[in-house]
Amino acid sequence: MTTSELPRRTPGINGRNHTHPAPTPSAPSRALRLRAAAGWVRFMRRAEVEGGLREAKT
Repeated sequence: MTTSELPRRTPGINGRNHTHPAPTPSAPSRALRLRAAAGWVRFMRRAEVEGGLREAKT
């Protein structure tokens, strides 16, 4: 018994367009949010390292 291959679907065939909503004027850009998130990760990592050093000294 052989099965036929399912037809290929292409995105957007149903007519819907997926677009990102326009940011509000006061909202930070995506690049700025990513940079801030990376800075927060570095800050938390540094706090963990320094916190461990303080505990070891006492």
